[in-house]
Amino acid sequence: MDILVKLAVAAVLGGMIGLERDIHGRAAGLRTHIMVSMGSALFMIISLRLYEIYALAAANPALRVDPGRVAAQIVTGIGFLGAGAVLKSGVNIRGLTTAGCIWVSAGIGMASGLAYYMPAVITVVIALAVLVLLNKLEKVFYRDSYRTLKVRVHTRDNVVSDLIDRIKGSGVDVVNCEYTRDIEMNTTDAVFSIKVFHKGSTDKKSHDLIGRLENDFEGIKTIAWERGKYF
Repeated sequence: MDILVKLAVAAVLGGMIGLERDIHGRAAGLRTHIMVSMGSALFMIISLRLYEIYALAAANPALRVDPGRVAAQIVTGIGFLGAGAVLKSGVNIRGLTTAGCIWVSAGIGMASGLAYYMPAVITVVIALAVLVLLNKLEKVFYRDSYRTLKVRVHTRDNVVSDLIDRIKGSGVDVVNCEYTRDIEMNTTDAVFSIKVFHKGSTDKKSHDLIGRLENDFEGIKTIAWERGKYF
């Protein structure tokens, strides 16, 4: 019954964080966090059990039984799972918060496996407050976002410089620009790394920028934000 309670508490508490991640469409969601938290609890139970089994043998100075060894390996090993949740796409990195949640879920499971329930519950409360409340707070203050814009335009003199000036005129900064020219088709493909200083959602700015270029810049053939890289 004691083992059942520990595993159940770990599953429920870890699942609470996983549910928040699941609601926001993250790959590491409810099931992943439950498994991480419950698995960590199981490892801690095993670690304590090993110490109990070899407690008498530990009196032998030639033998050292350290229940913290398994815990240390959990902390180290969980980093590999967290790394799998981090994705880099161009100038953007996604999944860092989810990786942190996986790491915290492991700690919650370890605490539950030690029947250290109060710190586990407090951690869940603080973690959910950070994920939910700070997410709302981020919509209030200004911050920088980086995205990639691709434009194909009819080649003419100074076309890239004119594009940069027009983009900057929309209230964003061009951090980097790379372009290639197709001599046969007489087109220029430009890729702009863009920084925007904004508050809350930037959908309006992104639509305004696309609209300005479509309506005011002659010779544009295609224009699009790189997939998965909206403001």
